[in-house]
Amino acid sequence: MTYDAVVVGAGPNGLAAAVELQRNGCATLLIEAADTVGGAARTEEVTLPGFLHDVGSAIHPLGVGSPFFSSLPLESFGLEWVHPETPLAHPLPDGTTAILERDLHQTSSLLGDDGRTWTRMFGPFVDRWPAFAEHVLRSPLSMPRAPILMARFASFALRSTPGIARAFRGEAARALLAGNAAHAGTPLTHALTGAVGATLIVAAHAVGWPFPRGGAGALTGALARYFRSLGGTIETGHEIRSLEDVPRARVTLLALTHGQVAALNDSGLPDRFRARLARWRYGPGAFKVDWALDAPIPWRDPTVARAATVHIGGTLSEIMASEAAPLAGHVSERPFVLLSQPSLFDPARAPEGKHTAWAYCHVPNGWTGDATKLIESQIERFAPGFRDRVLARASWDTERLEQWNGNLVGGDVNGGVLTLGQTIGTARWGVPGYRTPRPDLYLCSASTPPGGGVHGMAGYHAARAALKHSLGLG
Repeated sequence: MTYDAVVVGAGPNGLAAAVELQRNGCATLLIEAADTVGGAARTEEVTLPGFLHDVGSAIHPLGVGSPFFSSLPLESFGLEWVHPETPLAHPLPDGTTAILERDLHQTSSLLGDDGRTWTRMFGPFVDRWPAFAEHVLRSPLSMPRAPILMARFASFALRSTPGIARAFRGEAARALLAGNAAHAGTPLTHALTGAVGATLIVAAHAVGWPFPRGGAGALTGALARYFRSLGGTIETGHEIRSLEDVPRARVTLLALTHGQVAALNDSGLPDRFRARLARWRYGPGAFKVDWALDAPIPWRDPTVARAATVHIGGTLSEIMASEAAPLAGHVSERPFVLLSQPSLFDPARAPEGKHTAWAYCHVPNGWTGDATKLIESQIERFAPGFRDRVLARASWDTERLEQWNGNLVGGDVNGGVLTLGQTIGTARWGVPGYRTPRPDLYLCSASTPPGGGVHGMAGYHAARAALKHSLGLG
């Protein structure tokens, strides 16, 4: 069969690109190296039979809030979002818990003297979520719909996390901000970490922090079924080592990170352009543990069980110390831990009466040590007796994660380190958007704007660029 377009990589971005091309009349082939689609959004049995684990991404505020995903009839193809009672819990060393509720004003009331500041800081973006989301997930060449709103966001979000945290008096608000900013995977003293934290907080209030019933693979599975319903073709178990391995088509879109594209043999790209791609810097890696449990996690504060996502790291100062360690080449003795306990809200994840949980911390890129005990010690700090409930565990160092999904280079789950240069500076503009010097070749991984996260927007924007510039259908 002759194809108009070939997309390499069937993660959320590759699937999004394939769907957008196919629904605009382009016969599209989607190629995936693994045996199943999903990329880093797959659900597998990795501990014991019947225990379903999200090996990669799991909680998807930007998925439910994605302008592209929300425009598709994915519920008709098996997707159901599960909204926990509360998006996030953050236990503190004094025995209390900072809670990020879905309702902005309810959260503000829990923060005492910091409540008004919280509402004033995040409320304008919650109220205008569609415009805000479209901006933060936009193509770099598009104009913002709400320039005044986004100028207000930039006025504080481009600062470091401790710079923003100075607006709060209490530890609860500071910890909530720091834990969200730590998703950036870079020291909190860096600019832009505040933007990451603010975006996740706004999303929690605007659309929640849900996950797909049955696991992350339910989202990518629904995308694949929708793509096939449009007439698209998927080939799994097909690894691409050279562009000569790609079937001929009018355009090819690569959902591969910049370093992977630079390493492709015979890409036909100019040496200068490949050198730019090769200079792309990856961020700290993740060390992850999946657990099969014989009972729920025994949190000292029972309110923590109201949330599917738990940030474990104590105070702002503790989280800052933890997140500074990986880029300095070591792992904190008390790492900031991101934990999820989905089976509390989705019983199908485990046999009756049993549970699943996972957690990860940041480590140096490519680190092959074992952080299992460090992670479990942090959980025990706030949930004494946790280890007694573990039936089985699966630990994933950076090497194992990259073997599982090649786009997780050195364990980096974001497709590149978050720096000003790689986000809005010369490193980003040295690789402009999604196009390459080859008019038939486009890039659409998390290394392209708007970056990491399960939202599909990099794939969507790349497909729109291909439709406009190479296929004449934009």
